[in-house]
Amino acid sequence: MADKKFRTERDSMGELQVPADALYGAQTQRAVNNFPISGIPMSRSFIRALGLVKGACAAANYRLDLLDEKLGAAIQDAAEAVAEGQYDDHFPIDVFQTGSGTSTNMNANEVIAHIASDNSGEKIHPNDHVNMSQSSNDVIPTTIHVSAYLEIEEKLLPALNHLTSTIEKRAEELKDITKTGRTHLMDAMPVTFGQELNAWATQIRQCMYRIQAGLTRLRALPQGGTAVGTGINAHPEFGERFAAAIKARTGIAFTPMDNKFVGLASQDVAVEMSGQLKTLAVALMKISNDLRWMNSGPLAGLGEIALPALQPGSSIMPGKVNPVIPEAVAMACAQVIGNDTTITIGAQSGNFQLNVMLPVIAYNLLQSIELLANGARTLADLAIEGFTVNQESIKSALDKNPILITALNRVIGYEKGAAIAKKAYAEGRAVIEVAKEETGMSEKELKELLDPARLTQGGIND
Repeated sequence: MADKKFRTERDSMGELQVPADALYGAQTQRAVNNFPISGIPMSRSFIRALGLVKGACAAANYRLDLLDEKLGAAIQDAAEAVAEGQYDDHFPIDVFQTGSGTSTNMNANEVIAHIASDNSGEKIHPNDHVNMSQSSNDVIPTTIHVSAYLEIEEKLLPALNHLTSTIEKRAEELKDITKTGRTHLMDAMPVTFGQELNAWATQIRQCMYRIQAGLTRLRALPQGGTAVGTGINAHPEFGERFAAAIKARTGIAFTPMDNKFVGLASQDVAVEMSGQLKTLAVALMKISNDLRWMNSGPLAGLGEIALPALQPGSSIMPGKVNPVIPEAVAMACAQVIGNDTTITIGAQSGNFQLNVMLPVIAYNLLQSIELLANGARTLADLAIEGFTVNQESIKSALDKNPILITALNRVIGYEKGAAIAKKAYAEGRAVIEVAKEETGMSEKELKELLDPARLTQGGIND
């Protein structure tokens, strides 16, 4: 550290020592010094979107004749390089910083100005040029929307499509295998594997529909509201020109927000999307726990399926294999549910014209999207795709399931059925044997009425 070289930078508060090789300036260094909180910088997905936003702002300013062609092009090229991830090492500021995200906005301004100045030979100022027509107060909320939208569109929705397709493929493969249904973790009427797995797939598809509906609100951007929503220091057409420029860069039909005061003061759209992500997390946790239960055993549990054996399960018990993928996904889901609470609390801090927990909202929202996208693919590829079915164990349990007697309710009545079920369970016998003794019905008739596969079709079984 003693040999590290520094240069002197100056801002409105005075001089400051900055690492000689840093592309940022004094304001970024002050933030590095002020916020040694977590060591967690803003995410790659956020910095990518921030670069796109800065480039689109420069394009809008050029189109409005506020930047000349050389400066406008230099800023756009530098911003594009930031978006591509070429300079991530120069974005060191902690997530837990000023609540408006001003430090990260100025970090981007300084880095882009430095790169653009070097490349163009012009003196490009972080505030006067790169931050022209902007404020941290509209840049950071806009970047939250853009980054979340891109991550959902490019990563999460494709991952969920992959998961549902994998589940539906397995449901088709296993559609003719009948198993014991369970309610309250107790034996219930039979279902098929196809019915059980298709329910999972429908859960995930419904989550996708909810998320897709929320994307409409994410496409509305508050850029152009500047400091408090009035648009001070921005051209009246800036918001429209910016939206056109960001659309050209992403292919997404972003639009100016109708009421930019809302976009600065509130984070209701982030809360809404986080709520849909939480719903997805709940669905994935349910599926993960179903897999864990179905895999339990192999001798003393349900033992219906065997998940792929991926690693030794115990440091002390040889031969033990654990359901590691469902466990990992369930933990990721728990994190997402916690993130939703943080986002909810953060969104409550919209005091008057500005929310002051923007960086932590951005961090948690983007982390939730990433965890769910990666978790969905992992669950599909390393658990659902490769599990095998223990048909012998399933048939044995199904034959002895006393709840099958439910199918005779219309013939013998509930009370008689209950007595037969209790006797079959107490004696460890197949319900059809006891029913034959207690009702005098023929074996042929009972087999037809109590056929598990037939019972999975519901309705009145005549």
